[in-house]
Amino acid sequence: MKKTKMILGLSLVAVAGLILVAADHVDAPAVTGNAADITDVYTFQGQDTNNLAFAVNTQGLLSPNATTAATFNENVMIEINIDNTGDNVEDLVIQAIKRDDKMYFFGPYAPTTTGTSSTIKTAAASGSVTISTYGLAPLIAEKNGMKFFAGPRDDPFFFDLGQFKAILGGTASGFKNPGTDTFAGTNVLSIVVEVPKAMLGTADKLNVWAETKKKQ
Repeated sequence: MKKTKMILGLSLVAVAGLILVAADHVDAPAVTGNAADITDVYTFQGQDTNNLAFAVNTQGLLSPNATTAATFNENVMIEINIDNTGDNVEDLVIQAIKRDDKMYFFGPYAPTTTGTSSTIKTAAASGSVTISTYGLAPLIAEKNGMKFFAGPRDDPFFFDLGQFKAILGGTASGFKNPGTDTFAGTNVLSIVVEVPKAMLGTADKLNVWAETKKKQ
């Protein structure tokens, strides 16, 4: 059984109910703007209510020109961690890693190691999808009840940075409705995987977080 060792590059932790949103668009210089930079994690019920969708966005604040040049890194794995026992330790992982023009997915499966070091269990391969090209129709693959996507997307996170600064500066008392979307016109590189809930255990609450890990 072949396994590839990966070491933690960046983590973002959040708790998921039916809908989860977490965002972090500015990181340390070592990861900002590259394939290890996670901007958002989303977990939500699929259009098929028997499924749960997981989305991880990376490389935020991409202009249209920068989006054309942006790529996933073959030495960076994106890992979705799922805790279904409430102890904040991953019981299941879903892993995605690029090879050539495709994104390969593994899991969900119970990892042999937890925390900052991961391995890829190739026997747990669940599917692959050709990475979509910016400006063209998205490519979606399906296998064994799961759906997969990888590629550029409009940044879905809404944040009024100007108003936020005004609040911090004491010249405003709250956000406007709807406010100004600072991220309008910018893009991210995203992976999305939709999974039958039956593959995730029987817990009525999941803790979900995502990490990027670099190959060692």
